[in-house]
Amino acid sequence: MEEKMQRMRELVELLNRARRAYEQDDQEIMSNYEYDRLYDELLELEKETNTTLASSPTVNVGYEVLSELPKERHERPMLSLDKTKDVGRLREFLGDQKGMISWKLDGLTIVLTYRGGSLEKAVTRGNGEIGEVVTNNARVFKNIPLQIPYQGGLVLRGEAVISYKDFEKINEEIGDADARYKNPRNLCSGSVRQLNNEITAKRNVRFYAFTLVRAEGVDFHNSRLYQMQWLRNQGFDVVENHPVTADTVESEVAWFAEHIEKNEVPSDGLVLVYDDIAYGQSLGTTAKFPRDSFAFKWKDEIRETTLLEIEWSPSRTGLINPVAIFEPVELEGTTVSRASVHNISIMEELELGVGDRITVYKANMIIPQIAENLTRSGVKDIPKVCPVCGGATRISMENETKTLYCTNPKCQAKHVKSFTLFVSRDAMNIEGLSEATLEKFIMNGYVKDFTDLFHLDRYADEIKNMEGFGEKSYENLQNSIKNARTTTLPRLVYSLGIPNIGIANARMICGALGNDPGRILNATAEELAEIPGVGDVIAGTFAAYFADEEHRNLFRRLLDEVVIPQEEVRADAQKFAGINFVITGSVEHFANRAEVKEEIEKRGGKVTGSVTSKTNYLINNDVNSTSSKNRKARELGIPILSEDDFIHMLEE
Repeated sequence: MEEKMQRMRELVELLNRARRAYEQDDQEIMSNYEYDRLYDELLELEKETNTTLASSPTVNVGYEVLSELPKERHERPMLSLDKTKDVGRLREFLGDQKGMISWKLDGLTIVLTYRGGSLEKAVTRGNGEIGEVVTNNARVFKNIPLQIPYQGGLVLRGEAVISYKDFEKINEEIGDADARYKNPRNLCSGSVRQLNNEITAKRNVRFYAFTLVRAEGVDFHNSRLYQMQWLRNQGFDVVENHPVTADTVESEVAWFAEHIEKNEVPSDGLVLVYDDIAYGQSLGTTAKFPRDSFAFKWKDEIRETTLLEIEWSPSRTGLINPVAIFEPVELEGTTVSRASVHNISIMEELELGVGDRITVYKANMIIPQIAENLTRSGVKDIPKVCPVCGGATRISMENETKTLYCTNPKCQAKHVKSFTLFVSRDAMNIEGLSEATLEKFIMNGYVKDFTDLFHLDRYADEIKNMEGFGEKSYENLQNSIKNARTTTLPRLVYSLGIPNIGIANARMICGALGNDPGRILNATAEELAEIPGVGDVIAGTFAAYFADEEHRNLFRRLLDEVVIPQEEVRADAQKFAGINFVITGSVEHFANRAEVKEEIEKRGGKVTGSVTSKTNYLINNDVNSTSSKNRKARELGIPILSEDDFIHMLEE
């Protein structure tokens, strides 16, 4: 008995640590397979000993997520679902009852409250009892109805999710993340819990209703299926659901299994609930689970194979991730030959060595992972140098997880974002080079500094054979590089990524120095500080950048790659020097707001995103609008210009 209690304490500590790392720090210290195995072991020990520890994950619904969002208690606790991987258990659960089976979506659970036909409140699941209020963010979900026909009090639950397609696109383009998100769930959680809902709006979050908690005065004919149809009629997207009985549950599970890979949004299983609402509610709950529903997790298809090598994959954060390469096996209808191992801690837990016999599976039938190592030869040959730059590596212990890092601050893998800036529209404007593509080029050794981007023809055959590339894509890229060779000095200076130097400051400085590359290289901080609109900080960072011989050499080599036509010095180059504008609303005389911004910056002005006491003018065609920016401008006595007013200013 004592040994069993000791093992239970160890399991509780280990499982809680894994959950904290996953839910609060986005770290994985063990595989899903290992977590489920240890959880089931703990559950069995609790049954044998008839004892449940207060901190056991089998009774605690979840951890409170740390954030600055306001907290609110749910009117009804949100319990976890009991789970099984056995279809027979679902058949037994249904008995002679009719049920509803649906996807168990893998995102962030949200509780919505409507009153008088309007969205009143949105709260995350949180720890099941207390969630975070995210109403402003929910209002910008792509498919959420802000107004519904029903005028009474409505409370429903659903899952906020980000599709695989959007996840991949956002992961390539996202500018405020130091490293890519591991999966759509993590990206969704970060998106829904933003303090600024402008960021949420860009993330294409969608909401799928899965439970109706309360709707005053509506007859639902005692049917969960009817409730789902009623919610659909109110304008909600609802989770895909099918009616089911004990006789059809096996074929229904098989149908969902066949369709999971075609699913646009992540799912980690199925949910089965009694259709009869009154019957389900009469069963009550256990300490952790409602008795009217069950979660079904896919029984993993496991294959045995041989580990051929560990590939070490560097990232922009300096982290070098181990990837297991093994003899190809068929899993869930596809051929699989590689799986992320995440970190050294998991490698050591598996005692993973080249040549070992391992078993592999697809987590949630999608993501390849190692289940077990059958021969356990042990971890060896952790690289002493980075595979990209050759710099020294070090093993670091963070959040109780052992990871490998590249120590070279100049490692190209760490500077993917600087290459992304270099090719961006306001810089060298090389189309066809997404962040993901640049990362592949850097990891493959095609690109070591900015000048290499003008000589990708050296690797023509390799690039044409890359996934996502081909003859046409390569030709388009070469044409874009050719066009980028003709540029302006401000664009070239901005593309270098000098701290505090945006395109507006680059134009200002280049204009003041006569668009002379020689003067750019040798400008002193004192000389730069005398330019209107350039302060001591900007002057200091600019001069310090070009004081570095490596930077001077790079700039000279870039000048050899490009053609800079002579620009006439504008008579009104400093017309808006020291003047701050904010632009909002639609425009008519310009193609877009970016063109208005360019006209201001050409004349030495600055454009910011929000109205403050430092703003001189707000440009908005709807001068009489009651928008927040217009209200703020009026409060501060800031003139609001129409587009015609602004054009008149340009012509004065």
